[in-house]
Amino acid sequence: MKFNPNINLSMLTDFYEFTMSNGYFQNGMKDTVVAFDLFFRRVPNDGGYAIMAGLEQMIEYINNLKFSEEDISYLREKGIFCEEFLDYLKNFSFSSSVWAIPEGTPIFPMEPVVSVKGPVIEAQLMETMLLLTVNHQSLIATKANRIVQAAEGRAVMEFGSRRAQGYDGAIYGARAAYIGGCAGTACTVTDQMFHIPALGTMAHSWVQMFDTELEAFLTYARCYPEDCTLLVDTYNVLKSGIPNAIKAFDTEVVPRGFRPKGIRIDSGDITYLSKKARKMLDDAGYPDVKIVASNSLDEYIIRDMLNQGAKVDTFGVGERLITSKSEPVFGGVYKLVSVFDGEREIPKIKLSENVSKITIPGFKSLYRLYSNETGKAIADVITMHEENFDGVTEYELFDPQFTWKRKKITNFTAKKLLIPIFENGKQVYTSPTLKELKEYCADEVATLWDEVKRFENPHTYYVDLSPNLWNIRDKMLKEHHV
Repeated sequence: MKFNPNINLSMLTDFYEFTMSNGYFQNGMKDTVVAFDLFFRRVPNDGGYAIMAGLEQMIEYINNLKFSEEDISYLREKGIFCEEFLDYLKNFSFSSSVWAIPEGTPIFPMEPVVSVKGPVIEAQLMETMLLLTVNHQSLIATKANRIVQAAEGRAVMEFGSRRAQGYDGAIYGARAAYIGGCAGTACTVTDQMFHIPALGTMAHSWVQMFDTELEAFLTYARCYPEDCTLLVDTYNVLKSGIPNAIKAFDTEVVPRGFRPKGIRIDSGDITYLSKKARKMLDDAGYPDVKIVASNSLDEYIIRDMLNQGAKVDTFGVGERLITSKSEPVFGGVYKLVSVFDGEREIPKIKLSENVSKITIPGFKSLYRLYSNETGKAIADVITMHEENFDGVTEYELFDPQFTWKRKKITNFTAKKLLIPIFENGKQVYTSPTLKELKEYCADEVATLWDEVKRFENPHTYYVDLSPNLWNIRDKMLKEHHV
């Protein structure tokens, strides 16, 4: 069978989701209502925060949950599913409720970023795609935001399409990178699909196609005098690249009434070369021409370059961004947290000798507390779903593990982070534009203290459990002798 680009993503699930669902069906459990949480256990690169992304694609997936005759025939051929279950899939209709943290929001370990409540088969079948979508885009948005922070206000362009892990990785990675703060992408189809600015200059092959570097620059400048950025490191940056670029600017750009946009350096000691290039451009009357740097950059290299005085205005970041090369796994998980017997909730917990793998039971909500004095985020509080902070003027934070660590706070505003996305199968949330998400992300990251945003040994942001939730968890741990 040839690859089908219109593959039904409802079938992109681990096979055991179908075998479990068939088992639920055969044992009269198909209508049992449950709650699942999607959360992650640690921030990639041991950072202080991550960025939520992928919600819009998650919504699209849920809205298209259905099984075709071809899908049913395939499952029937496996010989292990009852016909009643296959009929259920044939007539599948999503009816669950879903809550999620908006894209662009800083998120932290162990707190639910997506919460699902509904019939167990529905909740179970969604697991793989919810994880795949949120894990990938949150990973790239987080990496992009770290790189943007390192650039200290200089534009960062996502240049990684050709090194991405598949075309979905390129397309949705570029989307996530834009939410995380990138100015644009080299990926044309992402501009076409999402209106993320497609940016680019030229490749070395353009320069090599001509008899001389100067001829290549002159020709390009004639084609694009209003948007002329030249790649100057094909042969020798300082001896030929910059001098020839200046000649092209003088000859083909300025006489046509335009100003050249920039030069790009893609190899060598870019910090040293950028300093020399800056002086050469300034001396030639082009102080406004930007210097673009590329070549296997990441947040650490960019930080070091700027600390060493690099004269770079824009960074093009490729493989280490689009693959999050330093840590290419986000590690989100999807766990059962409650089963409902009518109106009665029965919290569920997963235990482990590895403390980080012990889950937080119960159908939950999540609040972020902001200081009214500084506007900074103080802490997140995970609560039971029915709890709220209406009218709360004083609150005592305590560490869920080291409970003697306590802090009373006042004069704060509580914001509910988990917001309704679907109610009883109906979408009730409309995704903002990507530009709005990018701006929202920047604003929310600005509410974090600089200590939380450090690359090395960041301050641990408080993620608290409400007293009610902590008591439930503590009771269940004691009941299971952990």
